[in-house]
Amino acid sequence: MTDVDPQPYLPEYASYNWTGAPSNSSLQTNGIGGDSRIENLNKWYQSGDQAYIIVASAMVLVMVPGLGFLYSGLARRKSALSMIWACMASSSVVTFQWYFWGYSLAFSPTATNGYIGNLRHFGLMNTLGNPSPGSPLIPDLLYSFYQMQFCAVTAAIVMGAVAERGRMIPAMVFVFLWATLVYCPVACWAWNVNGWGYLYGVLDYAGGGPVEIVSGMSALAYSMVLGRRQERMMLNFRPHNVSLILLGTVFLWFGWLGFNGGSSFGANLRAVMACWNTNLTAMFAAMTWVLLDWRLARKWSMVGWCSGTISGLVAATPASGYLTPWGSIILGILTGGVCNWATKIKYWVKIDDSMDVFAEHGVAGILGLMANGFLGSDAVVGLDGVNTGLGYGGGLIGNWKQLYIQLAYIVAATAYAFVMSAIIAYGINFIPGLHLRASEEAELLGMDDDQLGEFAYDYVEVRRDYLAWTPSRTEQFQGEHGIPQKERHGIGEHSTMIEGKSSGSDSAGEEHTGIGGDRHAMALEEKKHAEKAA
Repeated sequence: MTDVDPQPYLPEYASYNWTGAPSNSSLQTNGIGGDSRIENLNKWYQSGDQAYIIVASAMVLVMVPGLGFLYSGLARRKSALSMIWACMASSSVVTFQWYFWGYSLAFSPTATNGYIGNLRHFGLMNTLGNPSPGSPLIPDLLYSFYQMQFCAVTAAIVMGAVAERGRMIPAMVFVFLWATLVYCPVACWAWNVNGWGYLYGVLDYAGGGPVEIVSGMSALAYSMVLGRRQERMMLNFRPHNVSLILLGTVFLWFGWLGFNGGSSFGANLRAVMACWNTNLTAMFAAMTWVLLDWRLARKWSMVGWCSGTISGLVAATPASGYLTPWGSIILGILTGGVCNWATKIKYWVKIDDSMDVFAEHGVAGILGLMANGFLGSDAVVGLDGVNTGLGYGGGLIGNWKQLYIQLAYIVAATAYAFVMSAIIAYGINFIPGLHLRASEEAELLGMDDDQLGEFAYDYVEVRRDYLAWTPSRTEQFQGEHGIPQKERHGIGEHSTMIEGKSSGSDSAGEEHTGIGGDRHAMALEEKKHAEKAA
């Protein structure tokens, strides 16, 4: 028997046999990746990598309507459409902000302060064929488009804080300022080549800091400034459409495979591992959450399954490109248990985080980042063919100092996101006409009626405030405008609340402080000022 050659094929037979970028980008001469008038700039990259990240960008975009459906299902019917509008409109704001200066503030390579970028890429200037800050596998122009979807998804997550009592236009003003002063700086810390977190050695694969911690803490801060929903309207509260919750969760799940898989920035084995880890973490978190809910209620909860799945997807965001599959299973079980418990925190701190953004995004993001400190493996990192042999990992490979690096980053991102978001929200709230919260009457009517004038389920309403609609021939309906406000509702409890009485009682109860409706916000402010002066 002859000895078998351990290397039957020479390295030259491999189609992609080197480590790092597919070409020597140092040959590019003009600072943006070459001159497309005289050369093919695509020559620096593999077409498969570019195609994969374009598709991954589209997958991440689908997460925005997914969040809209999720939040819509979790809210009351009368505010269902407003949640979808808030998510989609925030994406419009972020698209402008990212093109205008967001990408530059997060990723410009010439800023060296470690905190925030400069305006080198203002209006996408100097953004073309250079290797991206994320990986030499894709160009700067494609990377900027992919990262824009990340910022849009994060903003949509934060919009869960406006549920059922927040005005839309002030929320959009908040999104622009928040993206500039909160998201871009934290993204710079983690992913900019000169960011302090990047240089410190933080392991954050797809956004445990910029996306998950920032969204969780920003939503908590916005909810704190906005205030709690009316207690009388919270009696026997239930999500209005569980099927819509599942639909939103599936949209998110689909998009998350582009979110995490695409963060390898190429069609490579690390992308495949990230997708595997994403599914494992999500499914084990879902099972854990459902079992914990069953222990208390002896019922199998669809909402619980969706909540567990989302918390697992969140935990996988910073960790899926660093952990082994068995490590992702451990993370999933831990996340399902901890995030299930974390939903109680909002009651202790008395902040109405109506969509549990803090528990499912903030807490799960922290768990995923700490998992990198314990279970991060350089063998997984090297699967992209670019970071091979660099030794990135945590305690699993003996690098225990990674734990305090991760912890310092978590503390910084948590504190900064909460404090800065609260400052922005308080500031906007003091601007005339930009009061964050709708009036109590508007909350009673629902945000769909008050803010949009369109409704998710108009055909199932028994009776609506029909005077909100303008008849085509107003002269035939002149007498109707004399109908008292309290009699415009088909539900008796609504009428008594308008009168300022407790539900089911004929005696005057707590005074109803807001009677103007959000359409008359300015008039309401003037009335309050006049009352104070008197």
